Amino acid sequence: MPSLPAPLSVDDVARLGAAVLDRVESVVIGMREPLTLALASILAGGHVLFEDVPGLGKTLAARSIAAAVGLDFRRLQCTPDLLPSDITGSFVYLPQTAEFEFRPGPVFTGLFLADEINRTSPKTQSALLEAMAEGQVSVEGSSFALPQPFHVVATANPIESEGTYALPEAQLDRFMVRLSVGYPDAVGERQVLLARVARRREVAAVAPVTDADTLLAMQAGVERVDVDPDIAAYCVALAAATRRHRSVEVGASPRGSQGLLLMARALAVLAGRDFVLPDDVKRVAVPVLAHRLTLTVSAWTGGVSAQDVVAEVVAAVPGPPAVGTRAPEHVEGSAGV
Repeated sequence: MPSLPAPLSVDDVARLGAAVLDRVESVVIGMREPLTLALASILAGGHVLFEDVPGLGKTLAARSIAAAVGLDFRRLQCTPDLLPSDITGSFVYLPQTAEFEFRPGPVFTGLFLADEINRTSPKTQSALLEAMAEGQVSVEGSSFALPQPFHVVATANPIESEGTYALPEAQLDRFMVRLSVGYPDAVGERQVLLARVARRREVAAVAPVTDADTLLAMQAGVERVDVDPDIAAYCVALAAATRRHRSVEVGASPRGSQGLLLMARALAVLAGRDFVLPDDVKRVAVPVLAHRLTLTVSAWTGGVSAQDVVAEVVAAVPGPPAVGTRAPEHVEGSAGV
């Protein structure tokens, strides 16, 4: 196993994180909050699902984040006839040696963009499950490790149903966050137009701020940050409340409560703090939990959304006591969950 880079300090992670966001926002305008949550998910070791209407810059955001953090980037346009081997790769027969050789697919990269993932079949969607959960793929009984760091960013169009396949709950649960970009305001949209005119070309390039090793060091720095037990209990209480809600058939699993904690910790570090506040958990509650809920038929037909349920849960569940700053140095191996 290759040696891992030394963890960076909280201040260094916050400084580099801010530089990455500034660099990405120079071409992806008016998306600071979704970009911050996407970067926090990557620092927490997770995967990101952008779900929104076409034309809002989801693909550009994924490509720009990959470039800014110095990761190799590959994009795959998902279509109904896509096969699992088109993602993972396959064995190819070599006549000159009379042997089969494995040819890696596009998933063997640092950041893999599955564009319009809901346009491909469930069989092909499931080809990403092992990659997202275990950092490897299995082909014909052989397992192949993916490069580290490895992250998936997927996009989905929620307004079309013809020719699409909704992601099953097990697949959705692998994404740490589901983000919505939303339409920019008039000022932001004007900036998008003027930026396109100013660069004199269609493609917007982003120079790297870090490289893959530095990103690993940033992730290791986030892992060194402890979390107060009251914050962990608050995450558990929020997830448990979704399971009891009258509009929910299946609530958030323990992976959901863990996602709350890991995302809140990453956001705290990006803010330059070595401690997590209840507001950090509240900020990520909807992106982390909403896509993990299965609503009852009556709630769905009544126009209730999963986002509404999570917002109601956050408002109803009491927060933990005030969490103060902690001065002591954190020792190796003492991080979070």
